[in-house]
Amino acid sequence: MKTTRNPSTHAAAWKARAFAALRSDSSLSVRLRRYNEAMARARSLETVGGVQ
Repeated sequence: MKTTRNPSTHAAAWKARAFAALRSDSSLSVRLRRYNEAMARARSLETVGGVQ
């Protein structure tokens, strides 16, 4: 599947989402889970896209 998004831009968006999750008004466990999930997604996009 070909994506129209730049992988580095897409990864940056997931990183922003991860940091927003840390500042959300939720319990610590929920914030940490959301952060870890978003950062895992960003890391996978960086790996697939060849961004280091």
